[in-house]
Amino acid sequence: MTVSDAGFLTIGPHSLEYRFVGPRPSEAPTLVLLHEGLGCVGLWGDFPSSLQAATGCGVFAYSRAGYGQSSPVNLPRPLTYMHDEARDVLPALLDQIGFRRGLLIGHSDGASIAAIYAGTHQDHRLGGLVLMAPHFFTEDSGIAAIVEAKEAYETTDLKQKLARWHKDPDNAFKGWNGAWLDPAFRQWDITEPLAYIRVPILIVQGEDDQYGTIAQIEAAERECYCPVEVALMPGVKHSPQRDAPEATLKAIADFVTRTQS
Repeated sequence: MTVSDAGFLTIGPHSLEYRFVGPRPSEAPTLVLLHEGLGCVGLWGDFPSSLQAATGCGVFAYSRAGYGQSSPVNLPRPLTYMHDEARDVLPALLDQIGFRRGLLIGHSDGASIAAIYAGTHQDHRLGGLVLMAPHFFTEDSGIAAIVEAKEAYETTDLKQKLARWHKDPDNAFKGWNGAWLDPAFRQWDITEPLAYIRVPILIVQGEDDQYGTIAQIEAAERECYCPVEVALMPGVKHSPQRDAPEATLKAIADFVTRTQS
């Protein structure tokens, strides 16, 4: 199919919004952006355009079901929702956009989905992974931050702020927050697939990330057999691309250039 600059893709029962910047997969490598647990196409801001300009690659971003302008999901989300995305949605999406070669660039939940995909699919088209603020297992400090987010959603204007980006903010927030705060989710752990990743990884993480500690990086360094590079950024919290855009862009662009040369 011909993929336009923006629109919707039908994957299974869902209509997923997307944005495509720069050359198409037949012309250059493609960088596929996987957003955070409350993210969407719009919340990437100008990052896709900046990334395209810095690398010359095409940049494809999409909103997972339940986010942005994509169709909603049934709540509560299953606790396997990240595995489900990596198994059922992402392979079909890559095929539908004509993905030929490139990288997955994930943030937070999106980083976890990218890691699951690369650890469970031997996809010869994939040249590397960029994992921003990834989580491979739950931590007490991260759960505490998610509890704080729930309180903010119920007592502040957070819902109104999210409504600027998500057509159904309740679906977006409760789908993410409810899964992470389910007591059974404390057993969630994706360190096993890390050992099966066969492409280089760049981890970009803020030293002050409220949702994950350095233990997440240490898990990747311990479990992965592939090369793992780390860009640990001082004074940065959970969103390196927003807190330190220039340093994050440079780290990613340098990594993309090395893996795609």
